[in-house]
Amino acid sequence: MLNRPVSFFVAGAAGAATLTAASAPSPLYPVYQRLWGFSAFTLTVIFAVYVFALLAALLTVGSLSDRVGRRPVASGALVLLALGMLLFTIAGGSGGLMAARIAQGFAVGAATGTFTAMIMDSAPSPRLGSIVSSAVPSLGIAIGAVLAGALVEFAPLPRQLVFWILAVVYLVLAALVWLIPERARPASTSRESIWRSLLPSAGLPPATRPAFFALVPSIGATWALAGLYLSLGSSVLGTVLDVHSHFVVGIVLGVFFTAGVSGAVGSTVVPPQLREWFGYGTLTVGVLVTIAATLMSELPLYVVGSVVAGFGFGAAFRFAVNALGEAAPVAQRGEVFATMYIVSYLAFSVPALAAGLAVERFGLEPTTVAYGALEVALVLIAMVAGIVRARRRISENELRPGAASMLVLRTPNMPRQTTHDIECGRPTDR
Repeated sequence: MLNRPVSFFVAGAAGAATLTAASAPSPLYPVYQRLWGFSAFTLTVIFAVYVFALLAALLTVGSLSDRVGRRPVASGALVLLALGMLLFTIAGGSGGLMAARIAQGFAVGAATGTFTAMIMDSAPSPRLGSIVSSAVPSLGIAIGAVLAGALVEFAPLPRQLVFWILAVVYLVLAALVWLIPERARPASTSRESIWRSLLPSAGLPPATRPAFFALVPSIGATWALAGLYLSLGSSVLGTVLDVHSHFVVGIVLGVFFTAGVSGAVGSTVVPPQLREWFGYGTLTVGVLVTIAATLMSELPLYVVGSVVAGFGFGAAFRFAVNALGEAAPVAQRGEVFATMYIVSYLAFSVPALAAGLAVERFGLEPTTVAYGALEVALVLIAMVAGIVRARRRISENELRPGAASMLVLRTPNMPRQTTHDIECGRPTDR
């Protein structure tokens, strides 16, 4: 078995690697369109079937690791992900791409909550666990975009090599995760409870629900923006910003998600009471800059906006993961994080699919600008939800028994009794 630091590293590497598959096809989408002649809407459907398969996995096997342990679920998901990569190498049209994306999506859905829980379980401290678990999605997506862009532009077998490489990586990681000790004891191992857990469901422990629902607008805002970059980002770069190098497309897409890693780490130096607002503020500014860059067809400004927006993405998502990690019981973290990713990927896919339809009717540039405006609106809603959550927390603190005991109601004839007397249980002096 691996010791705790090595286990933490392997869990983080595997978590990042699963999300690498999400972005690896993105620089190839324009190639597929030219090769097989499908529309922008078909492109977004290919993107969306991945998410729907992922959601199906989250609803069925998303919390399975709480029942049978993290290792079997993590290893099985990685093997299935390797199979999805092989399906990409033999795809001969949009149907083949959809089949590959479905296998890929189900595997990532099974792995996402499991690896987040595994990272939190093996982390040396909760703080480091929340930083890494919120950073690995952005890191994995950035690696996938840059690696695919470089191989498509410069390497032989441009449509296959990246998927062969990733398939090998997933098989190696599938073996390594078996060496990570189980930190959380499975909630139940009976056959009946395991089958029951596979019924489509999403759940949250009662104690976690208030924090979760308050964070839904924030999670939606961050992942809706990520969906825009991965579904239509390469088309925006090629059509609106006149970028024709696949490597440059991969770099620009990777910049957003690399900045997300920096945001997750960099937000830790911000005072705790300001971290949420720091994430929302940078996210809003970044989106507004990218909207302006799109309207002016200015690539350098678009890159600057992507950096700022990506930093906000990482900071805001790290805040959400940290808050849920603190609120979730250890034995139910798989369920909590699986439910979190259900919300994340709905936000990731549904707006992007709608944008694909809008492109057919209104064009790419107007749709991108409208999508950016929707993103700003989501961030504003998240800010309002944050204010409400903060006020509710203050009210709850004031109503706690310890705080209530500090309040003494006195009538004119009531003898004075000190707070110290009350806390010590002393009678009133007569």
